[in-house]
This record gives sequence, C-alpha cells and structure tokens, in this order.
Amino acid sequence: MPLLTFVVESRESGKTLAAVLKLRFGLSWSQAKRLVEGRHVRIGQQVESDVARRVKAGKRVIVAEGCIEKKGAGKPAPAPETKPQPKSKPKPKRPSKKSSGPAPQLDIEIVYSDDAIVVANKPAGLTTMRHREEAAEFGRGKRFLPTTLADQLPRLLGEPGRPVIAVHRIDRDTSGLVVFARTAAAGASLSKQFRKHTVDRRYLALTRGAPVVNRIESILVKDRGDGRRGSTRKTDPPDGKRAITHVKVVEELGAYAAVECRLETGRTHQVRIHLGEAGAPLCGERIYDRPINGRPAPDGSDAERPLLHAARLGLVHPATGETMTWEAKPPADFAKVWSGLR
Repeated sequence: MPLLTFVVESRESGKTLAAVLKLRFGLSWSQAKRLVEGRHVRIGQQVESDVARRVKAGKRVIVAEGCIEKKGAGKPAPAPETKPQPKSKPKPKRPSKKSSGPAPQLDIEIVYSDDAIVVANKPAGLTTMRHREEAAEFGRGKRFLPTTLADQLPRLLGEPGRPVIAVHRIDRDTSGLVVFARTAAAGASLSKQFRKHTVDRRYLALTRGAPVVNRIESILVKDRGDGRRGSTRKTDPPDGKRAITHVKVVEELGAYAAVECRLETGRTHQVRIHLGEAGAPLCGERIYDRPINGRPAPDGSDAERPLLHAARLGLVHPATGETMTWEAKPPADFAKVWSGLR
C-alpha cells in the first residue's frame, strides 16, 4: 500500500497541519491530531509531531501507509479498514520509527503501587494516555489504536477491570516517571497538587551546548510565528501560559551537556522549548532546535529521539499525607548516548 502524498495548495497555506489533514481526508479533529502526534506525518523529509505547525503552499506532506481511515471520496485511499488496521498499523509502524524505542509492552516498570496511586516508569515511544473524546470518536474501533500506558497498567496491576485515572502526562518520546490515581478521591488530590505546582518534577536532558541561565521564564503560545510552540514577547496573548523551568548543568561534555531541569510549571513541551530557546536544544530534537524560520542546530549525538527523561517525582500521598519521592535512572538509549559523548 503506497504512502499518501500531497502538495499543500495555496488555499491551505497558513492552516495548521492537523486542519489540512482533517479537511483533505474527512477526518475528525481527534483523528487528525492522533496522526500528527503519533509521528505518522512528514513535511518533506522531516517528521512533524506538532499539531499546531502551520504549513506553506508548495510543501510536500507524506502520511505513513495504513494510518488513514477514509470517510468519503477524496485523493489517496488506503485499503479497507477492517484488515490492515490491527496488523499493519500498531506493530509495524511503532518499531520502524526512529523515536519508537523498545516495545512498550516489555519495558513498563511499576515503581510503586497501592490502593490509591500507581507510579510507573514509562518507556520512550509509548503514549501516556488517550483523551476521552478520542476514544469515544473511534467507538468499537478503538481497539485498533496504539495502546497507551494507561491502557496497560490495569493488567500489569492484576486488575484489568479497574482503570487508572490520568492526572498528568509526559511526551510520547520522553521516558520516565508518571503517576496515576486509582480512586476518584486520589485523582482529585493529585490534580490539585499539579495545579498548584507543588509536585517535584525533575528531568534529565542531554543537550547540544550548555544553557548559561539557571532560571527560564516565558509566556508560551501554540504558534510562535512559524507554526511551532514557543515563547512570545507579547504581554497578554489570548492563549499564553506562563512557564518556568529551573536549569542546572550536571556534566559538561564538550559541545554537549547533561542538564537537570526542575519544572515549576508543567506546560506542553516546556523543557524542550526552553532549552531550545536557551541555545541548548535536546540531542535528537527535531522541532525546537532552530530559531523562527531558521536552520536546525547541528546534532552529532546520533540520538534517535529527544533525549529527555523524567528522573524524579515527588508528591504528597493523597491518602496518607506522607511526602513521597521516586527516582528512575535513564533508559539504555539515553545512557548509551551519554556514555558516547563522554
């Protein structure tokens, strides 16, 4: 089955990538969003995972085979949904992408669990959870969607009929610690802690260059001017969100560095954006590694994904009131690049 390829027309120029896919192929918003965030779409030769990326006329867009369920007449049409979806999409696609990492089913570690919460060490390449509206959109067909950490945890906990409750998430290509609630009361308590920014979240990152600042504060918007998320100089943008990251260089590695980032706020792609804008983009970063409309920063690290790892998680237990902290070492691919840079 061939790839789905098209060239952006002038009437589509300036629209977001997700919006163009939605209109081109008769998709729902959640389906278009899933395609982009799942890294199934390329602009030219570059994988694009930002749904807010705005496209320009003349750009070639390529959608991976077997990923679009057509709802009506249009341009490229994949084979019928019933046969290819369960076999050709989740299994072949996930390992073939550079950012996938090891098979998710084999790499999930339960770090801590009790009747109220569960803390897991998520492998890179696995989505944390699926939005409720996205699952509802697919109905019975949701069994063909890639599995998530939230999907797998009940089985790993020995209670497949008892879903976990997501209270935060980390990027699909980011590894590390994630907490889920197991009761509604625990979910409410954890959500409150995240809203008040009292949860201790620390990430390890391998960067191109070393950031020279130890505190980064900015207003993040969905489109900084080139279709990517980023910081704005506007004082009160309608979609702006204040973001603060505390940065510490752990080890200088010549033209690279190992960096610890402590999140005071938790915005989408916050660490990736702040480090990129500080002149030290992540090794393996392919989106936030350039100035607006500029060229990507050189990357000789051989990293196959943005090397970011949620290494530390600390919170107040919602049932006991005890302050608890967990730490997780970086996974093998992260450690291998780190060792190589030394």
